Amino acid sequence: MAMTDSAGVAKPKRDYSLTGESARRAVETGLASAEWYHTDIPRKVMKELMQRSDGPAIRDTIIWAAWHIIAAAGMIYFWGSWWCVPFVIAYGVIYGSACDSRWHECGHGTAFKTRWMNDVIYEIASFQVMRNSVNWRWSHARHHTDTIIVGRDAEIAIMRPPDLFRAALAFTGILDVYYYFIGLVRNAAGNLSEEEQTYIPEMERGKVFLVARIHLAIYVVTIALSIYLWSFLPLMLIGLPRIYGCWHMVLTGLLQHIGLADNVVDHRLNSRTVYMNPVSRFIYWNMNYHVEHHMFPMVPYHALPKLHALIKHDLPAPNPSMWHAYKEVWPIVLRQLRYEDFYLKRELPPTAKPYRMEFHDMPVGAAAE
Repeated sequence: MAMTDSAGVAKPKRDYSLTGESARRAVETGLASAEWYHTDIPRKVMKELMQRSDGPAIRDTIIWAAWHIIAAAGMIYFWGSWWCVPFVIAYGVIYGSACDSRWHECGHGTAFKTRWMNDVIYEIASFQVMRNSVNWRWSHARHHTDTIIVGRDAEIAIMRPPDLFRAALAFTGILDVYYYFIGLVRNAAGNLSEEEQTYIPEMERGKVFLVARIHLAIYVVTIALSIYLWSFLPLMLIGLPRIYGCWHMVLTGLLQHIGLADNVVDHRLNSRTVYMNPVSRFIYWNMNYHVEHHMFPMVPYHALPKLHALIKHDLPAPNPSMWHAYKEVWPIVLRQLRYEDFYLKRELPPTAKPYRMEFHDMPVGAAAE
């Protein structure tokens, strides 16, 4: 069913599938693989920012691994008593939330200078976050090429009109896990969905099936061990933390694009930077600097604060906290329940260049007053 704008002119409804009408229109109108706006940075400075180093990621990975080991040891030692609860919570966050940023940065190949280090952490974190490492490498490449372009971006977390129940359920991880296992069985059987076929190259599909079979085998062994021991403990170490520990990943991840514009070619319009506390920044690996990351995805996570300082004159003012960001987002989301074209247009500082407002006749947003 078509929507109409304020003048009564019919507009196509958003179709978030990667094989539908919105996908076709995105290609026809030039929104797919478009040229995006970038803040001007001297070439020499950009080369310095893009310099990769093993040091910061090795340090952070040692802390990440130690957190796993200590929390797991405490959980095992105190299993069966209330003393294990703090360790369960800590293990859940490091397993079910910190995995997302490690998967993400190592997938970009920027966390470590040494390639095999990126690859090893990427595979481990992909397993923890319950994502096929091959499938999501290509899905995320599409996310960066066509960020929040309806019908092209497979990683749009909150669609319009927003489904608030589904958004709330995301904090439990239940839906993610449900759809992951459906895809896992499908890929392990040697099949791709129609949407997966739109972004996974032919030469990579055998790897998708292999990874799915490895993941499935690990879960089968874990479940068998849990049954043999007649204990949930093996599943509390592998698998279940992705459900109960994903709340921090969702809390931070939703803020990346929610309530902002879609179908635009300026990351200042569709992405959000939020200042966060040091613990959240460690778990999130500085992805709170999200406008900066999307503009320059090859800048390593540890250099994002410096990048932010260099280009903040050209960006909307960051939200000073997650609490502030959610207070800003909530009225926008409620408004989108009635008027899905509504979005928050962040104000630019006087020193910034104007937004690139190129919607290519796609369904557009009405900026918040």
